[in-house]
Amino acid sequence: MEYKLKLDIVNGLNSLYNIQIDISEISLQYTKAEFAGDFTFVVFPFVKSAKKSPEIIGNELGNYIREHNSDVLNFNVVKGFLNIEMTVGTWVDFINTKVKTESYLPTDLFSNSNPIVVEFSSPNTNKPLHLGHIRNNLLGDSLSRIYEAVGHKVVRVNLVNDRGIHICKSMLAWLKWGNGETPETSGIKGDHLVGKYYVLFDQEYKLQIGKLVSEGSSPEDAEKNAPIILEAQEMLRKWENNDKEVRELWQTMNSWVYEGFETTYKTMNIGFDKTYYESETYLLGKEIIEKGLSDGVFHKRPDGSVWIDLQDENLDEKLLLRSDGTSVYMTQDIGTALQRHDEYNPEKLIYVVGNEQEYHFQVLKVILKKLGYQWWQKIEHFSYGMVELPAGKMKSREGTVVDADDLMDEMFATAEQTAAELGKADFESEEVAQEHYKMIGLAALKYFILKVDPRKNMLFNPAESIDFNGNTGTFIQYTHARIRSVLRKSEIDVSSLKVKDIESFAEIEKRLLIKVYDFPTTVKLSALQQSPALICNYAYDLASTYNQFYHECNILREQNESVMEFRLVISHCVAQTIKQAMNLLGIDVPEQM
Repeated sequence: MEYKLKLDIVNGLNSLYNIQIDISEISLQYTKAEFAGDFTFVVFPFVKSAKKSPEIIGNELGNYIREHNSDVLNFNVVKGFLNIEMTVGTWVDFINTKVKTESYLPTDLFSNSNPIVVEFSSPNTNKPLHLGHIRNNLLGDSLSRIYEAVGHKVVRVNLVNDRGIHICKSMLAWLKWGNGETPETSGIKGDHLVGKYYVLFDQEYKLQIGKLVSEGSSPEDAEKNAPIILEAQEMLRKWENNDKEVRELWQTMNSWVYEGFETTYKTMNIGFDKTYYESETYLLGKEIIEKGLSDGVFHKRPDGSVWIDLQDENLDEKLLLRSDGTSVYMTQDIGTALQRHDEYNPEKLIYVVGNEQEYHFQVLKVILKKLGYQWWQKIEHFSYGMVELPAGKMKSREGTVVDADDLMDEMFATAEQTAAELGKADFESEEVAQEHYKMIGLAALKYFILKVDPRKNMLFNPAESIDFNGNTGTFIQYTHARIRSVLRKSEIDVSSLKVKDIESFAEIEKRLLIKVYDFPTTVKLSALQQSPALICNYAYDLASTYNQFYHECNILREQNESVMEFRLVISHCVAQTIKQAMNLLGIDVPEQM
């Protein structure tokens, strides 16, 4: 429908004014509610070339389109806006096609056979996943789903930061104060247990710093010379030198964390095609650094540390290897980038990482360029804003983070409490009830986070996220359940219906039709703009429009059989579209609530 209109506009501009323009340059908008019409074309950009007023161009072009397109019923011109109204039959044909279509998703936006590699999560093995990781995981998962919806191959990857000074801090604290404690003996989830010792290390570190300062050291010297940090640094050197005891402890404690991570990912319904480990990629990065050093790309300082001077790129000098030979994050990122390029030859290599790392990725791209890798331009940093709670920022070292597991449990409990208060807690078994509460709670969490523009910082308030009437995942789920209830009560196989004998639509019916029609366009736009928030906004608008339709129009009590069947068909299509939109957000929708 839209493509045919655009083609007629292209031909009309050429025929009437000798204006030649590609169809990709034609933009149609949906007509505003206060005007008659379905699609609007802005003629202002063509006034100069046509040498006529906007009103004349609109009327001449409108007449041309109506003469050449039997799907166009009428048009009107408001200043420089040409509003085009489609025939009832055109919309009936559209809805009859959609009711028999499983998927309403576009699959033709991208045709490149090379995949997009999306890295997200990227946790450290010294602490459990927290609220910041939740936003990261949800954005990475939804972005991957959206890319797949428009026809892309996607490889989801996770890079686990399983080595480094932060890991040694937890290991050292466990050796000092753990007394052999394990997840089994303590009953504490593995990643939580390791995180506990990371906090204990920081507490002791601060005490030692305070003691040194009271004895006359400067704060800077105290931070460098506190005995416990020197022990952790020595442990890191032993790790890089393959010390048997250090490596065995490292493997044991990391195994606890991996089990904990998998439980969290499963609850969150997140998965990866491949997981990389920094312990396996940093050596490749060190090899690249050594080669770059011999080629003159990098330079070594008197203390033995390796740097690159990026001042010619309006950046600073960047450390790549410490004076003791140990690597930094940039070292392993260089190695990992090369490994992924060789494995997948991706069209894009997207890193879903918070905006505090923007400088890091600028440096990574410039270093790869200076090393001669032509694919450096394929690297994209999907930079997102920080997520905070009403209480403020979170700090892992101080143990003030909001744990992902605890937050999800709280969401599930809140869903159960809300359902009980609203009298929506009647289930055939407790097991079914708990699964339902998890579905509701997880939807509330995911939607609340994903509905915010990913580039913006956000405040997450659990109390506001579960609301059966607001802009929430719960409201959209409830709308889907309401529709499914209507369809069940009809006792009609709606997918076998064919709408006919419809002479006109109510205004709300037309709005609903246009919203369903707009879904593929919204998905394409969300892929191009890398914004799951567009899908959230669409799903909420569609659910809100349906609820207005539900209150204004009789469905099962409608006396005109053709009208009733149409309303059942549009209801079915709305339910299907809501389900697919929410799936792009990683959210399930229930059949009843």
